[in-house]
Amino acid sequence: MATCPRGCAPAVRLCQKLNRLKTLEDDMMATSLKRCLSTLDLTLMGVGGMVGSGLYVLTGTVAKDTAGPAVIISFVFAGIASLLAAFCYAEFGARIPKTGSAYMFTYVSVGELWAFLIGWNVILENMIGGAAVARAWSGYLDSIFNHAIQNFTETHIMQWNVPFLAHYPDLLAAGILVVASFFISFGVQVSSYLNHIFSTVSMGVIVFILVFGFVLAEPANWSQEQGGFAPYGMSGILAGSATCFYAFVGFDVIASSSEEAKNPQKAVPIATAISLGLAATAYILVSTVLTLMVPWHTLDPNSALADAFFRRGYSWAGIVVAVGSICAMNTVLLCNLFSLPRIVYAMAEDGLFFSIFARVNPITKVPVNAILVFGILMATMALIFDLEALVQFLSIGTLLAYTFVAASVIVLRFQPEKTSSKGTPSTSPIPNNEPSPAPLESQTISEDSEEPKQYESFSDKLQLVERQKQKERRGVGQLKACWEPYLDRLLGDCEPGEVVAFCVLTLIVSSVSLCVVLEFGKKQLQLPLWSFTMLLVIFSLAYILSLAIIWVHEPQRNNKTFQVPLVPLTPGASILFNVFLMMKLSLLTWIRFTVWIAIGLFVYFGYGIWHSKEGIRELQPKDMAARYVVLPSGSLVETVQSVQPDSQLDTSAHHIDSPAASAAEECNRKR
Repeated sequence: MATCPRGCAPAVRLCQKLNRLKTLEDDMMATSLKRCLSTLDLTLMGVGGMVGSGLYVLTGTVAKDTAGPAVIISFVFAGIASLLAAFCYAEFGARIPKTGSAYMFTYVSVGELWAFLIGWNVILENMIGGAAVARAWSGYLDSIFNHAIQNFTETHIMQWNVPFLAHYPDLLAAGILVVASFFISFGVQVSSYLNHIFSTVSMGVIVFILVFGFVLAEPANWSQEQGGFAPYGMSGILAGSATCFYAFVGFDVIASSSEEAKNPQKAVPIATAISLGLAATAYILVSTVLTLMVPWHTLDPNSALADAFFRRGYSWAGIVVAVGSICAMNTVLLCNLFSLPRIVYAMAEDGLFFSIFARVNPITKVPVNAILVFGILMATMALIFDLEALVQFLSIGTLLAYTFVAASVIVLRFQPEKTSSKGTPSTSPIPNNEPSPAPLESQTISEDSEEPKQYESFSDKLQLVERQKQKERRGVGQLKACWEPYLDRLLGDCEPGEVVAFCVLTLIVSSVSLCVVLEFGKKQLQLPLWSFTMLLVIFSLAYILSLAIIWVHEPQRNNKTFQVPLVPLTPGASILFNVFLMMKLSLLTWIRFTVWIAIGLFVYFGYGIWHSKEGIRELQPKDMAARYVVLPSGSLVETVQSVQPDSQLDTSAHHIDSPAASAAEECNRKR
């Protein structure tokens, strides 16, 4: 076996630190937070996170500028694409009911550094998103009063003309964030009650819009005289789908709340499916009503619904729409302020972020420090910054998180369950439905009997050597039995799960390469047709081959919690779609993303890597694990070996004097 030269040992140890995985506790339901959220609570949180100001603004914008009445089809495509990502979040939320969402999911399957960067981007995403919604809330309310608030602030308080800063301090937006943070710090039940109120009002307004809107509908607005149903063709529908996809961002608040759910194994998947279905239905039906009430090319992108009712002679209905819009934006604010502190808390709890944010109030059972500090930071951003230039930054953090969660589903599905020193799986908190024998079956000889004990599942419980090693059935992450005769010579020598991990990396690289060629091949790169076609074929084959190789391996079987269907196809399609949308972002967005990542790396290498609890765990004395080994002579010997990282497994097993070993030796002497 090749050994690493002495000079590269520090680099190897650094790579091991950067890619170490989070060790899950045996009791996944244990938490310092309060488990009090029901399926209804989680569902309304998901609806509140998705059905916000986009319903009142995005529908009109996409219909007028991108897709026409075919915005309905755009929302259908966007809903299906969002469902792929939602499946992945639902599986992780049910399987690992811990707060942290995408950060936690990446930590248990990909590695520490990648998890930190995902969490770091999600923090910024929630801060900018909450501040942007607060400014939109303030602007919408100000427009109702004919911009009296803005005029008063500019006249009597102050105004400035500085790049990237707002023309005046938005005291109303900052104030609503401070007040919302104050209420959320009282506990998760208070947050849930407020979300119930605003979500109920918002859904009531949506029902009013649909009923009254269909009464005023005129099918002639979809006729050829008005431009037809799809005036921009299929390209407009697909472009509209890319924009509409961001309307469904927000369902991850359900996974973030899994540590506070009463029964996350059932509640998280059900709430995710119902909330996404309700949101998609609302967007599709409202788009239908809007484009039937007035011609699509005459819509006002800033206030399409209110303007449509006004033009049909029902100006009073605009007040109802305004109330619904404000309530919908309140729910989005609450979801942002709810998710952000819990992601910060999860990172601080793992030692990757400042420990002050890991403190939980003993009365309210919420991370008050994280809520108040980041609520004030969010209010400061809403107060002084012109966030229109930063809103595009939201999309890249969301898409990156979706991509890593989808990749994590594949990795964890084909990764063998690691057994902790207590004999329980450390990567899967929920055991399989297959009956597992009691621990006493692994004992060889009864202490009060000299006769050998009957073995019911010998090959599953003991480490067999030499002759019996080949008789073990195929495990998780290994080739399926039907493919072993064909691929065993090529892939059989790899460790379980190793080939799948490499294929996931190949899947991401081929997805990026394929999308780069599709997006930039003809215009920016100016590739000739033969080169363009050849690259498409090569990267497409690499993508398909990666999926096929993953599929021929044995996955984990778990029927007690929700699992993403059609793995690896479903998460693989989600990865491809997310990468394609990332390629459509502007260069300035990528520059901002690079700067934020650089700041995050400074924080991680300056603090996180030194205070990581996984790193501290590695420095603690190793646990001792007992093993039974069958010797060639047929005797059974119990050995004890310290549980150490693979690089340090050079400690020989020590024979111990245990009742089982003594009984085995006595049995051999009698024979």
